[in-house]
Amino acid sequence: MNSEKVLSFFKEITKIPRESGHEEHIIAYLQEFAASHGLPCKTDEAGNVLITKEAAQGYENVPTIVLQSHSDMVCEKNEGVDHDFAKDPIRYVIENGWMIAPDTTLGADCGIGIAAQLSLLDSDMPCGKIECLFTTSEETGLDGAMALSPDFITGKVLLNLDSEDEGEIFVGCAGGLDTTAEFHYKEEPVQDGFLYETIYVKDALGGHSGDDINKGRANAVQLLGRFLYSILDLDWQLVSIDGGNKRNAIAREAKAVIAAEEDTLDMINERLEAYAEDVVEEYGAIEKELKVGFAEYDGDAQNAIDEMTAWNLVTALCASPHGVLAMSQEIENFVETSTNLASVKMTEPGVIRIGSSQRSCVTAARRAAAAKMEACFVLAGALVRHESEYPGWAPAAVSPVRDACVASYRRLFGTDPKVKAIHAGLECGLFTEKFPGLDMVSFGPTLRGVHAPGERLDLASLDKFVDLLVDVVRNYR
Repeated sequence: MNSEKVLSFFKEITKIPRESGHEEHIIAYLQEFAASHGLPCKTDEAGNVLITKEAAQGYENVPTIVLQSHSDMVCEKNEGVDHDFAKDPIRYVIENGWMIAPDTTLGADCGIGIAAQLSLLDSDMPCGKIECLFTTSEETGLDGAMALSPDFITGKVLLNLDSEDEGEIFVGCAGGLDTTAEFHYKEEPVQDGFLYETIYVKDALGGHSGDDINKGRANAVQLLGRFLYSILDLDWQLVSIDGGNKRNAIAREAKAVIAAEEDTLDMINERLEAYAEDVVEEYGAIEKELKVGFAEYDGDAQNAIDEMTAWNLVTALCASPHGVLAMSQEIENFVETSTNLASVKMTEPGVIRIGSSQRSCVTAARRAAAAKMEACFVLAGALVRHESEYPGWAPAAVSPVRDACVASYRRLFGTDPKVKAIHAGLECGLFTEKFPGLDMVSFGPTLRGVHAPGERLDLASLDKFVDLLVDVVRNYR
């Protein structure tokens, strides 16, 4: 087994549709792989797949190792890109040592973990028994992990392959809680003589709402809300609004269609130009491509959102928290609590939904962050609900697999890895509840731009990731 083989499997996986909630094709692929290799395979009602490979001769007494990744991916693309995640293969390029999807997400999160597991199952490397676990809908709420039965796996040692920084071994993570605010509005006619216009924020970096939340990146939904709030003193109507997408991605794009008299639109556009300059001053050091502006509306005439709901919505979007709320007092430079204002959507008549996610390794702090988001939108007249809460993963005082990984890394590369916790959510938190006594670590190759178009995999780090994985599995006792 080597990195070339892992990359070959991953290239095959990029051809398979596997958006969260629609993993049937990758599930079938895994089942067919197991059948063609004569390996035991089982699938539960949630679509979780377990493929088992028995111990090699002489390794029967080695502890069983569970290797785990999730089978779904975040499906994001740049505006205007012709790509259907339900059927089109991911288009990627290899440039300067990186595998990159220029216009979409790459799906290396966690496709590279799947590929590594399949490579191990396909190899003749002598080792103890391995159980390869592939869970569903991790990206939208850890649904597969939540549905696992306590007897689905037998191993007591688990390697999670869903991390994104080579040279770092993770032994803890944040828990999460999703919050949805819902406005119900009435339609009202656009006033006679009013013209339509689109205001947009686009081409922000976006990124992972856990791993990138402390990097000072712009949130397009928040920026749009701030501007709309700044023009509430003028006479205009909000026709529609749309921004962001997945809860675990920082919003890259947002737009609103407004209507006003021509003179008022001229005033709004003057303010927008000044606001765009302010945004460059605020984010220019980080956001090199971020654009704020207006465009002619080329759609059909529409009714507007009623004035009170529009005012409440805009005010709440402007006031909504986003970003780091607290840093850890115990771990240096570690984000303890954060919130992500993820999306604003009009997906059905009369309803506007705002999606957000809260993260913290401290349960009370995570729930307090959700309460802060709830209070903001309840004050604005929205209905609010919380869902899909999952626990954090506290570092264990004693962990033989952690010690084995550190020793292996030191032996292979002549230096110690960083052992740390991560602010992103991992399924390991749920596993601590599902499988008491499970000894776990998480590691992976270096990925950048995860959950956003332009996601990329560092191929040199893939070499080291594979070497470490092979060494740990082959030598664990």
